[in-house]
Amino acid sequence: MRNAQEPKHPKILVFSDLDGTLIDHDTYSYAAAKDCLAVLKRKKIPLILASSKTSAEIIPLRQELGFPGSPAICENGAGVIEGGAAADTCNDDYLKLRGLLDEVPQELRRHFRGFGDMATEEVVAATGLSPDAANRAQQRDFSEPGLWSGSEEDKVRFLANLDSLGISATKGGRFLTLSFGASKADRMAEIMARYSGSVSIALGDAPNDVEMINAADYGVIVANPGHAPLPTLPGEKDGRIIRTKKPGPEGWSEAVMRILSDLGITE
Repeated sequence: MRNAQEPKHPKILVFSDLDGTLIDHDTYSYAAAKDCLAVLKRKKIPLILASSKTSAEIIPLRQELGFPGSPAICENGAGVIEGGAAADTCNDDYLKLRGLLDEVPQELRRHFRGFGDMATEEVVAATGLSPDAANRAQQRDFSEPGLWSGSEEDKVRFLANLDSLGISATKGGRFLTLSFGASKADRMAEIMARYSGSVSIALGDAPNDVEMINAADYGVIVANPGHAPLPTLPGEKDGRIIRTKKPGPEGWSEAVMRILSDLGITE
């Protein structure tokens, strides 16, 4: 017999991308999701941010959102920030990556302009971030986002050179991000292993979210008019993966509330 104090729903973890998903692609606001975030807090459902952002960016945002005790996935899965952790910089991987990047033939290398190549003002122009936020985005530990300005043919050659150096590249909403591997999905699996019997919800809008969305028990592709829609994913046929009609935090909120309702969680 179920104890009267036990929850009648499974333990749930929500994994969410930020830009273009929980945060509006253009305004960087999450205001439309505030009511849903409040529900997650009341129901003690961890929100695990999974972003290309750095620890310097995620830690204050995690606090602002109200989930300082939840772990977070940073730099496209290159690292995990533990719950309650303050910024802890160890950029050995980043320095190694930057060194290897300069071994790529200059005729290809010149077409990739990473955050480490940019002045803070350039990052501001490329992202729309404030100067302080752009500075935090440049405090990298594991990976290097950047803009590609060359042809598709040269891009194929560039990626092949990176692969030979042990560097992988992932396309996000705005940037091509270089790292030594590990994805949001890899980190999601690591975190899920800590919560035996839990159900995962994963939300994202860009190619670098696909593996995480595919791997979750419930996946959500959040509409983002800022780029082409993601291709149809296998789980969409049976309804395990859904797409929002509304973009950004508005679509995010509706999808999370719908899934919570399906799982028996109501206000």
